[in-house]
Formats: sequence, structure tokens, C-alpha cells
Amino acid sequence: VTGLPSNSNMIINGAMNVAQRGTSFTGLTDGSNGYTLDRFRFVEQGSPTFACTISQSSTAPTGFANSLKLDITTAQSSLGASDTLQIDTIIEAQNLQHLSYGSSSAKPLTLSFWVKSNKTGTYGIWFYQDDDLRSFSASYTINSADTWEHKTISVPADTVGVIDNDNDRGIVVRWGLAAGSNYTSGTTSNSWGTDVTANRYPDLSVNIADNTANEWYITGVQLEVGEVATPFEHEFFGNTVAKCQRYYQKSYNLDIPPQTNLGGGRHYFYLSP
Repeated sequence: VTGLPSNSNMIINGAMNVAQRGTSFTGLTDGSNGYTLDRFRFVEQGSPTFACTISQSSTAPTGFANSLKLDITTAQSSLGASDTLQIDTIIEAQNLQHLSYGSSSAKPLTLSFWVKSNKTGTYGIWFYQDDDLRSFSASYTINSADTWEHKTISVPADTVGVIDNDNDRGIVVRWGLAAGSNYTSGTTSNSWGTDVTANRYPDLSVNIADNTANEWYITGVQLEVGEVATPFEHEFFGNTVAKCQRYYQKSYNLDIPPQTNLGGGRHYFYLSP
């Protein structure tokens, strides 16, 4: 039977349909707790002065209903050497055992996604294997402003680094939207190797934070085994929600008894990874 989901996509909520924490997250800046749409996270480093809003948007390419939108609300035209603005997703280690990393049978991967921004130029992507502190960097270019473009990234097999069979972080996939010289002054890696900070975004030429007119959208994120990107694997909404619920809980604050309607006070947990 053809056309049925094959569970080949290792990214959860790649169509940005699930947003249990809310649909808009404002004032994200230095020191912000960045969990936004389910399984996707705002990440900053250094001491940035920019601020942004991340939201679930109905702006999307044909075949999708939603995207993750990043909107700059306070600009930072000049980045400090250690400043970054990034979006990432984390894949649980025990869900990656079929990749056979650390062996001669290790498999290559293909990352694909739809992206749109008013700011053209070269952006960075960093893959990080947490157990053995190994990484691989790549880049993509937004060629036309305000136009949905489909991007494909080839990720080589890693025959050295072993991903532990546990419920911790396996691989982090991180999109670099702005980064200071500490992260851009190195060289592009063509294979997995020991992580070097300067090599994370060597081709990044864009600072998405330099103007409050800047926006960046992403959806249709898919990571799969093989060297060819296949069409995005849509699944039933309920299936995606169930996967997301493994990593998310919502409850009253610890000092509020269950079934007490006091409004407001909610406590959020983000389960490993």
C-alpha cells in the first residue's frame, strides 16, 4: 500500500501544527526560556540586546496549514562575538539507534524544510551529537525575499560518534539566524568531527536581528535516512499531539491543590530531551 505514513521523519511537529504552550511568545531575548511551538526552541547565547516574538503562523506554503514565525521586535545591528540567535529541535537518543552511528554501517541523512524571509542571504545549520560532543555544520541560502523556498541539506554518516541508547539528547538540529565571530570565524566541515565553536556557522552572512522589519518562517521540517529528500510525511494531528505529549506537561503550581480554579498560575515542565 502506498501513500501511508512510514514514520521515516525523525522530526516531531515539523509541520508546526501543535502549540500546547500557546501560539505567541513575546519578548524573547537574553536570558529567555525559549520553548515555543512543541519540539522547537528559541536559543540565545552571549549577551544579546535584540528581542523577538515567536508565534504559530497561518502563513505557510501550499500543502501546509502552519509555520513557525520569528519576528524581530528590538533590533541589534552589531552582534557581540558571543551573541547568537538560533532555533533548534532535539531528537531523543533512543529514537536514533537505527542510524548505527559509530559503526561502519552508519547511515547518511537528508534534512529538508520550507523557509521564507524578507532577508536574503546565507544562513547556517548546526548538527550536534550530544553523547560524544561531535558536530556537523551546513548552510542554505534564501534567494528571493518573501518567497517560500524548499531547502535540502545532506548530512553524512558518522562512523565514529556513538549515540547512546537512552532517553537523553541524541542529535540537536539548530538553525543559526544570527551569530557573532566566535561562531563564524572557522571553516565549514564536510564531515562529522569534534565540535569546534568557531566552525558552527562559518558561512552565515545574515544577521536576522539587525532590523525590526525582519521576519523568518519555517515549516515542513523533515529529517530522514538516505541521500534523497522525499515529500513531507504528513500524519494525523492526534498522532503528532501524542508524540509531543511525551515531552510536555502542564499543571498548577506546586502550592495550588488540584481542581482549584485560581486562574493564572501554571507550571511548565520540559521533559528530556
